[in-house]
Amino acid sequence: MNVEELKSMNQGKDRYSAPDFYTIDEFLTEEQKLIRSSVRDWVKKELSPIIEHYAQEATFPRHLVKELGAIGAFGPQLPVEYGCGGMDYTTYGIIMQELERCDSGIRSTASVQGSLVMYPIYKFGSEEQKHKFLPKLASGEMLGCFGLTEPDHGSNPGGMVTKFEDKGDHYLLNGAKMWISNAPFADVAVVWAKNEQGVIHGLIVERGMEGFTTPETHNKWSLRASATGELVFDNVRVPKENLLPGVTGLKGPLTCLNSARYGISWGALGAAMDCYDTALRYSKQREQFGKPIAGFQLQQKKLSEMITEITKAQLLVWRLGVLMDNGKATPAQISMAKRNNVEIALNVAREARQMLGGMGITGEFPIMRHMMNLESVVTYEGTHDIHLLILGMEITGENAFM
Repeated sequence: MNVEELKSMNQGKDRYSAPDFYTIDEFLTEEQKLIRSSVRDWVKKELSPIIEHYAQEATFPRHLVKELGAIGAFGPQLPVEYGCGGMDYTTYGIIMQELERCDSGIRSTASVQGSLVMYPIYKFGSEEQKHKFLPKLASGEMLGCFGLTEPDHGSNPGGMVTKFEDKGDHYLLNGAKMWISNAPFADVAVVWAKNEQGVIHGLIVERGMEGFTTPETHNKWSLRASATGELVFDNVRVPKENLLPGVTGLKGPLTCLNSARYGISWGALGAAMDCYDTALRYSKQREQFGKPIAGFQLQQKKLSEMITEITKAQLLVWRLGVLMDNGKATPAQISMAKRNNVEIALNVAREARQMLGGMGITGEFPIMRHMMNLESVVTYEGTHDIHLLILGMEITGENAFM
């Protein structure tokens, strides 16, 4: 079945209505609400009708990359002079929320492109690099990925063994990265590696460079509609003009991760909102013992706890967005939002799944897919426990990592 047939068959089935118990919409500008409405409409028309098929098939819907570019989902917070949206961070968060409301894997594609590929090129790249790559990445003409995690170095990125040597007119790159979103289809990769002195730098590696391969990771139970793979570098000759000149050390990749984690804090909340909305509508329609299950105390308890946690998380990301827009957000504040909102999303998804009973595990409803996806989201961009330690170090001044 092709994409148009899927869309035709499933059009109109997405009846999502966003919960807003504390009328947080009053904090948003008319422009922010207009952009949200535009992205939400696109999701309902183009993404919702096809996402279950692609998740079941464990296939990445590559045709959506240019469409994501067209709706401004790639680097919306970056300047218009490089072909980007020039929007504020709150708007960026709203876009991520609307995408992940449908699927974490699609939001991951956008997050990686905007925060982990485009952002470091914008923040640390030369003007030549910015003008060469950013417009094409913003439009979706090019797809990018971010190479930091290695097979033996996840939560400890400073232990990376991927390295490059100065060969006079080029660098020679060797090593491997693992669990890389977008890798199998990426045109460019922002790769972090150590030079001969052990100093970490960022390199832009382009598809077609000899010795650069991106084998796909198969048999995933999570993020099945997202492309995941490895980056393998076997004596890859990287031109010297592809070195990011504006940063050295772990500050480079960690700065990018802060931007991505911010987007995740909004995105995961979108998944929670979708699960709650699904469970609420189901509870009003599903009858047991002669009345809708929404009329039973245990179901009302579940729904009440869900909306309470969602509302707290909405206030958290709204305030964090204001801090980001004012340049005042700290890494620890971002860690708090990422950790908290992914945790509440997982809890909401699990409770919602139970409310739907057996139907909750089927592809007729999105909840089980959200549950599986969120098991990746709680791990990547800093695990749940690592974010607790980041917070612990911030509030105590003591480093528990070593």
